[in-house]
Amino acid sequence: MLKGIVVPMVTPFKEDYSLDLEAVKWLARYLERAGVDALFPNSTTGEFPHLTAGEAMELVKSVIEVVKSSTTVAPGVSANTTLHSIELAKRFRDLGAEVVISTTPYYFKPGEEGIYRHFALIAESVDINLVLYCIPSTTGVLIPVSVVKRLAKEYSNVVGIKVTHDSLEYLRALINEVKGVRKDFSVLVGIDTMLLHGLIEGCDGGVVGLANVAPWIHKALYDAWRGGGFAKALGEHARLCRLFSVYSVGKPAPSVVKGALEAIGAPVKRVVRPPLQPLSDEELGFVKGILSGLGVLEEARKFFP
Repeated sequence: MLKGIVVPMVTPFKEDYSLDLEAVKWLARYLERAGVDALFPNSTTGEFPHLTAGEAMELVKSVIEVVKSSTTVAPGVSANTTLHSIELAKRFRDLGAEVVISTTPYYFKPGEEGIYRHFALIAESVDINLVLYCIPSTTGVLIPVSVVKRLAKEYSNVVGIKVTHDSLEYLRALINEVKGVRKDFSVLVGIDTMLLHGLIEGCDGGVVGLANVAPWIHKALYDAWRGGGFAKALGEHARLCRLFSVYSVGKPAPSVVKGALEAIGAPVKRVVRPPLQPLSDEELGFVKGILSGLGVLEEARKFFP
């Protein structure tokens, strides 16, 4: 099972927009030292639509090279054509990945049968575990629970779903209906502030963007809940909600998370690829103020490679 705290890694760039692979490796080591359970390069937070297939390969290879075998690397294979997703999955498998993550195609919006066939073809074509990724805010498609259940029943290598959708009702339906036929099927929340709510409902963890910055908060919440320490988990949830206020600057997640990493002193620049815009100095100051108030600036140093 893919469970615990999974980090959708940002993709560091240099000032000329080229990949900063040294920063990629630094970030992977930092997150591993903080005790996260899995790394998700080529993610939404990692600006995957802005990367070429070659860049995605370099990115994933760099992460796999520096982390220990005990840390799962689950690259994204989202694409607008199923064939491209299959090709990426094959390449990442050959690099050593055992799990990949895929959204639905997001330009032409497939219907229910099209969604099923997209994931079924990936599962049939590549000997690798597949995690579905439901993010209707960007794909325009909510994966029907019936499709998830069908895939879970028919394909043993369809092993979970990441849900970036603020609906507890949808999560409950997945947990009740899909876990009812596959107890080992992972249901993971994709919004930081829903992590505790998801765990209460029966989720297995979270794929959470701000874990790029302060993963020990997410990890402490998860560990406290799993250990029966609800009061501790609630305290970490409150802290996580305060951390989440960095998004109030109003820019997309890649811009905010990269700005927050720069603010803690990581060698990750604010640079995002157009049409995204980096945080301004004023916005960075606002984000740094929140991180400072939470003690994140000092705590982060303990995990620097």
